[in-house]
Amino acid sequence: MSLEMASGGAEPANAEDCFGLGMVFSAGAGVAIDLVQAHKWFNIAAMRGHQDAAQMRREIAEQMIDSEIGCAQRAARDWLKAHPQAPAPVARTRVAA
Repeated sequence: MSLEMASGGAEPANAEDCFGLGMVFSAGAGVAIDLVQAHKWFNIAAMRGHQDAAQMRREIAEQMIDSEIGCAQRAARDWLKAHPQAPAPVARTRVAA
């Protein structure tokens, strides 16, 4: 599924999908290696709660120049604004009066 998403065929649905896209772009699995895209997707995955994404983002950033990191961060912010995460449902407790 990540390769289909990487080619623009589908939107990532959750943190795991975003992490998968980061892996695809960082390894060049079926697409050209793109560290900016990899950083963007690892950043989004980390913000959505993926445990390993922040570490992968740090490792990718070590191979990037500052302007590339800035571009990836802007792309992640823009994507998050366009794809807001639905708030978690609030548990309601009824108390008898």
